[in-house]
Amino acid sequence: MDRREFLKNSAIAATVGATTGPLVACSQNNEQGDSPNVVTQPNVQWRLASSFPRGLDTIYGAAEVLSERVEAMSGGKFKIRVYPAGEMVPALQVMDAVQQGTLQVGQTASYYFVGKNPALAFDTCVPFGLTARQQAAWLHEAGGLELMNEMFADFNIITFPCGNTGAQMGGRFKKDIN
Repeated sequence: MDRREFLKNSAIAATVGATTGPLVACSQNNEQGDSPNVVTQPNVQWRLASSFPRGLDTIYGAAEVLSERVEAMSGGKFKIRVYPAGEMVPALQVMDAVQQGTLQVGQTASYYFVGKNPALAFDTCVPFGLTARQQAAWLHEAGGLELMNEMFADFNIITFPCGNTGAQMGGRFKKDIN
C-alpha cells in the first residue's frame, strides 16, 4: 500500500467515522426534481496489531477502546479488529507490517524501531528526556507531530499519538567499560 492509497483510505474512513447516516448525493442530471440518489456507506474492516499483550490492559486496552468507539461512531460500518502481540505479527514487527500494507493499523512504541531511524525515539520518549506533559506539549503545540509525520513518510506511515502512561521519562543508560 503506498502513502497516497493510505491517505485516500484514511479519508474514506474518517468520513465513515464522522457520519452516522447514509450519504446523500444529488445527481446533476436530475431535471425532474426527483429525490436525490442515496448512496449507502461501505463496510470497512481494518486489522490492528499491537506490540503489547492482552495482559497489559491499560496499554493494549487503549486499542480496544479505540476500536469500540470507531465502530459506535460509524454505526457499525467501520470495524477495527485488534490483535495482541504475536497473534498477527511478532510484537517488534508491527511497524514493518503496517509499512508493507499487511495491516492497516499498528499500536506500538516507536522507540522499538530506532534501528531504522534513531529519531523514532522522539515520537515516544527518550530516557531522561521530556516528562509526559512536556512530550504532549511538544507533539501537539510545538510542531512535533508534524515533524514526526515527515519522518514517518519515509516508511509510508502516518502516526497518531494514542496514550501516555505518564511514566516514560526515566530510564537507564549503559556505559561501555573498556
